[in-house]
Amino acid sequence: MITHTPFKRRDSRVLQVGNVRVGGDAPVSVQSMCTTDTRDVQATLNQILMLEEAGCELVRVAVPDAEAAQAIQLIHEQSPLPLIADIHYDYRLAISAIRSGADAIRLNPGNIHDEDGLRQVAEMARRHCIPVRVGVNAGSLDRNIRELYGGVTAEALAASALMACKALENYDFYDICVSAKASSPRLLIETYRILARVLPYPFHVGVTEAGLKNQGLIRSSVGIGALLAEGIGDTIRVSLTGDPVDEIAAGYAILEALDLRRRGARLISCPTCGRTEVPLIAIAEEVERRIADVKKPITVAIMGCSVNGPGEAREADVGLAGGRDQFLLFKKGKAIRKVSSEKAVDELMKEIQNLVRGEQ
Repeated sequence: MITHTPFKRRDSRVLQVGNVRVGGDAPVSVQSMCTTDTRDVQATLNQILMLEEAGCELVRVAVPDAEAAQAIQLIHEQSPLPLIADIHYDYRLAISAIRSGADAIRLNPGNIHDEDGLRQVAEMARRHCIPVRVGVNAGSLDRNIRELYGGVTAEALAASALMACKALENYDFYDICVSAKASSPRLLIETYRILARVLPYPFHVGVTEAGLKNQGLIRSSVGIGALLAEGIGDTIRVSLTGDPVDEIAAGYAILEALDLRRRGARLISCPTCGRTEVPLIAIAEEVERRIADVKKPITVAIMGCSVNGPGEAREADVGLAGGRDQFLLFKKGKAIRKVSSEKAVDELMKEIQNLVRGEQ
């Protein structure tokens, strides 16, 4: 049996965002951001419901003006997910969003400089018992910090986050989450390593502006995955250009790859080679499609030949190992029977449904 040594999570404070705990020993949560106009309450709620169905645990909404801040009240009343209000430039929008029921606030220290305004936000957040995320972004780093550190560097991003945290601490506010995002996975990793050495707060991790789905998944997996493997990261977002629902599946895929979370069925399949004598690619694609709605955290293996196939299939909850025009069907480490290529998917799905129902 394959065994894994658990990653040692970085110690941090624990925050409560609505009904979701962030930090400490809480599971690494998966979040996204609505692409709708927050002022369109129904459209925003519809997207939140789709995100919840996909497994999203926290959702952020843009607050560009007073109307959007006020709309949060109606959204919050019906949202099944905790709402994080995303604030830039005007601290008054943060205060309005808190009054409207936001469960957390994201502030960008790169474009909010009003000291008295920050004090008011800290006092309001403390009064309403909600956390503030200090959200540094490489694309909006304060010009003075860029000049001081000679550009957008890991040291510059870390300094911006540290200064913002210190400013909130000066007002006796400590319910802080920190993010320092960049589109470069390497810059991201270097920045969080610096912050992890000096801050007690939980971290939100993500590669910002990662790109379209294929490239974005790779960049996010490298940046987020490397940090999680070092025990750094308490909540994550995979930022993709497209439907935010896709971000949720990607987030869980990264967590599952590191054995940090499990949600639904996981498919492992071999890349095939010249030894393969079954239509493995077509079968793997069909199985992936048919297990998409399986919620039980099971592992399904589709392997092409006798070299690694039987071993991998035995490690899975259920699996197929290819032979010549047929497969061996495995379940819980034991070969059950031989099945033809034509019937392999149907036979496999029968066993998966038995597992879902709790049958051995």
